[in-house]
Amino acid sequence: MPSPRLFIDADACPVKDEVYRVAERYGLQVFVVSNGWINTRRETWIEQVVVDAGPDIADDWIAERAGSGDIVITQDIPLADRCLKAGAQALKSNGQPFTPDSIGSALAGRMVGEHLRSMGVATSGPPPFGPKDRSAFLQALDRAVVMAKRVVR
Repeated sequence: MPSPRLFIDADACPVKDEVYRVAERYGLQVFVVSNGWINTRRETWIEQVVVDAGPDIADDWIAERAGSGDIVITQDIPLADRCLKAGAQALKSNGQPFTPDSIGSALAGRMVGEHLRSMGVATSGPPPFGPKDRSAFLQALDRAVVMAKRVVR
């Protein structure tokens, strides 16, 4: 059975090193996808993918390739939705998984936030990222890998 692959929506991802640690432990391929060059570890199992600049180009690259048994690390709700529909798992950098049950309300909340901002209402961004988030992410990614290894592509 093929191993799960890990896809990082890398432009603003604070947990790349944690992904590398888990991938190395399990012997998994990692794709680091961004709109510009990012200093990435030089390992045979890490592939840096630099796509053209533009809205959703990196998301499209990931969504076109991620499928059953794969794991996508992203904060992007529409990308997570596309990946879930393709059978992949999707995790936020704080370890919170996107699920088929939660993605609808996440998409709705995103649309409400966009609408409020378009009307000039100040909205708060995500809470500061801290050590607890990093730890929760490592645990969630480990669980996701174990689950993904059970999935046959």
